Amino acid sequence: MNALDFARLQFGITTIFHFLFVPMTIGLTAWVALCETRWYRTRDEVYLRMTRYWGRFMLISVAIGVVTGLVQEFQFGMNWSVYSRYVGDIFGAPLAMEGLIAFFLESTFIGVWIFGWGRISPKLHLLAAWLTAIGTVLSAFFILVANSWMQHPVGYKIDPKTHHAYLTDIFAVLFNPTAWLAFPHVIFAAFATAGLLVLAISAWQIVRKRHTDLFARSARLALPIALVAVILTGIFGDGQGRLLESEQPMKMAAAEALYNTTNGACLSLFATASFTRHPKRLTSDLCIPNLESLIATLNPNGTLKGINQVNAAEQQKYGPGDYVPIVGVTYWTFRLMIGAGVLMFLLALVGVIRMRKPGWLENIPRWFYVASLVGAFLPILANWTGWIFTEMGRQPWVVYGLLKTSQASSTDVSLASIVISITAYVLLYGFLIVIGARLFIREIKHGPGDSAGPGEPQTGADELLLAY
Repeated sequence: MNALDFARLQFGITTIFHFLFVPMTIGLTAWVALCETRWYRTRDEVYLRMTRYWGRFMLISVAIGVVTGLVQEFQFGMNWSVYSRYVGDIFGAPLAMEGLIAFFLESTFIGVWIFGWGRISPKLHLLAAWLTAIGTVLSAFFILVANSWMQHPVGYKIDPKTHHAYLTDIFAVLFNPTAWLAFPHVIFAAFATAGLLVLAISAWQIVRKRHTDLFARSARLALPIALVAVILTGIFGDGQGRLLESEQPMKMAAAEALYNTTNGACLSLFATASFTRHPKRLTSDLCIPNLESLIATLNPNGTLKGINQVNAAEQQKYGPGDYVPIVGVTYWTFRLMIGAGVLMFLLALVGVIRMRKPGWLENIPRWFYVASLVGAFLPILANWTGWIFTEMGRQPWVVYGLLKTSQASSTDVSLASIVISITAYVLLYGFLIVIGARLFIREIKHGPGDSAGPGEPQTGADELLLAY
């Protein structure tokens, strides 16, 4: 492995660590705002206790997410300086908007929410909760706009003197169709992540007969949210797949390990795809006839482009080279993402159906309790494999059609420097993961307690501050 390989590995590792907390934060901020809305409208003490209890998990997630996210932007100047110079004029615009608008909104009003108990009116406090949630969603939007430009560059020109890209149309970048499918896909996945996390913790507490009223109500509210969120995630994901057929046909061909253009392509459920760049032979062990063409083109006999034909077309368009990603990684991450999504859907669907039976959630059966605990990890698997599929499937491009990954790394950073930095990041991030896990476990074991009433806000504020 050379310096480029380690630079890619470092970026991948730090991003996966960070992406553990991003969907959780987006989902939990909206969940806490919803709980507080229910309390504001009903003045039911249970909803107040829910708001404060789930707020602790939200604050832990936000704190660790912010720390791990800072490293991401540093790496653009450290290991990817050529990339930064080449597209910085464009890529930097949505990132600047994220910092000036979204992150400012989120960080300001989360402080108001923490310290505002009893100091501002309930209506303003609720507004602070929703503005925090909106800030996290806006932050995700601007980051996805930047990433979507890498997937589908628009609104730019190449300077003939410097050969660098520069921005010509910010609205084309902001309204990139790739971003407007990726954005709801990620947001609804985040809501599903939070919903299944709440379900798992609630099931754990219910089985132990602790605050059953609060946790049964939490599960009853979280299950339909998770179900709807998983369905919408799949719908927008399907839209992304159709768009990729025209924008990045190589990614979708690799996702199916389809080497030659085929009419009426079958959907491969399991194949012996090796993790080499070019498997010499791929045999499908389980394949549903015509289903892939039906999904991709809405025609069971539709034509799907193959890896060999797409590679030849890109060689003709971009010049000699290898434009095939690692087929095994693309193929299996795509299936793990979808498989996790299907299991999440089944878990939420069964929960929504069964919870209609009076007392079922309050006396949750052990099989559903175990399924709920496992279900908390399914969104993590789906989020991680989805990100790996998106980024690895685009290779060898860092900006599709404009800049290859091999051309984007810093030329003056040594292999030793990257090895040292990646070791430091892994140790630091590992420490943060342990801290975050221990804080989550502590809050789960501690439980909600007897939350202070509206006339005793300071205790709740102190507890939330300590969680943060």
